Amino acid sequence: MSKLRELFSDTLIYGISSVFARFINYLLVPLYTGIFDPEAYGIVGLVYAAIAFLNVIFTMGMESAYLRYAKDRDQSSSFFKTLQLFLLGSSVLLVVIMWIIQPVVSPLLGIEQSSDIYLLMLGILLFDTLSIVPFAELRFVRKAITFASLKTGNVLINIGLNFYLILGLDYGIEAVFISNFIASIVTALVIWLITIPQFSGKWNADHLRTALIFGLPFVPAGIGHVINEMLDRFFIKGMSPEAIETIYGAGISADYLVGIYNACYKLAVFMLLLVQMYRMAWQPFFMRQSDDADAPHLFAKAFSLFNFAAAIMVLFVALFVDHIVAIRIPFLNTSLIGEEYWVGLSIVPVLLFAYWFQGWYVNFSAGIFIKNKTKKLAQITLIGALITVIANLILIPFYGIMGSATATLLSYFVMALLIYFYANRAMEIPYKKLQAVGVLTITALAILAKPFLVDQNFSDIAVSLLLFIASVLLISVLSLRNIIGRRTQA
Repeated sequence: MSKLRELFSDTLIYGISSVFARFINYLLVPLYTGIFDPEAYGIVGLVYAAIAFLNVIFTMGMESAYLRYAKDRDQSSSFFKTLQLFLLGSSVLLVVIMWIIQPVVSPLLGIEQSSDIYLLMLGILLFDTLSIVPFAELRFVRKAITFASLKTGNVLINIGLNFYLILGLDYGIEAVFISNFIASIVTALVIWLITIPQFSGKWNADHLRTALIFGLPFVPAGIGHVINEMLDRFFIKGMSPEAIETIYGAGISADYLVGIYNACYKLAVFMLLLVQMYRMAWQPFFMRQSDDADAPHLFAKAFSLFNFAAAIMVLFVALFVDHIVAIRIPFLNTSLIGEEYWVGLSIVPVLLFAYWFQGWYVNFSAGIFIKNKTKKLAQITLIGALITVIANLILIPFYGIMGSATATLLSYFVMALLIYFYANRAMEIPYKKLQAVGVLTITALAILAKPFLVDQNFSDIAVSLLLFIASVLLISVLSLRNIIGRRTQA
């Protein structure tokens, strides 16, 4: 239990900072949806989708490679310096290439070639890339508070500039990217100063070769992940006018639907946030515990703990989503998400479950990392990406944005099953599989029951509270016995 408390404490620190940062950052959603129309907000979504895609190529898996080899503290400074210099050179080269091909890329993002948004996008990519290894160092040495402070500071700078530029100076959507660019520069400079002692190592070509062998398989895996996360915006943008009119009626554009989808997708960020903060603590944790004889049972209990937390998060957001979006934001005279965007709220529960399965994927990845089987990650993620592409092509013409959300769910479900199969062959871990399915089922039944009960003229808020409390009690009985109980076989 002491080791689980270590995982929990790190997750909590990452989580509190991430929740705080996300909460502050979430103030941008009512700002954007209250000021920008869905078509303009759709452009923001497309550009950030491109940033996510390019970030995978720029970073080349070096964050995971550093976490893998920083365990040898005698060599960690040499790994740090080597990877930082490599990323500096490769990132500058990639920025030049992207600048040359701007006439091809800009139209795909819906921005004019004369716009500064494209150059700001490249600047964000450059400085974010040069921060990943320093941030990985902070995670590895458990400087979670420093990590959290820097991430929170980044968001505070970002949101402050957004409000100043948009409300004070009446900037358009370019303010979104100017703010992000400045925040990225400041964060990069500060974290370089904090981690500068690690730069005392020597350039080592063998270290670079070792890191690339380990890290490059994460590039196709990362691209596959971004396809799962972001490509749906481009599929929705490509919907035919006939399909849009059939599903949503006349007068709706594809750009409008991208904006609706992007805004409602933000509500699923609560579950994504849980997965991300858990991953930040989980990867260094299982590498530190990998040599422990009791590690498999420890990892199994961590999985049960994750499912308990995930169920509570999914239940809360899915059952109270109508009330969450209606929260009024002081000074902005708007709700958390503008009413014009509420038409897409039906996709939220689907995306919450998709991220739950992504959390399974993160948990099951322990065996893959520990046994150096990272090539499997690329295969699994690309299979998931293929499912995403095929499912979007099939479902979007008939179901619109709900079809796209369903494609994301199908992809992460299959990826979770595949990585479990491969990881269990690499390292057998006694996961409580039936328990996990039971927790998932209770959560799904509660969400499905709500519309039926509300249709019987019961109060919406009363039904939501009753289902939430009853489900949490059932899940607690099912989950916590394994988390705090004696070691048992699956």
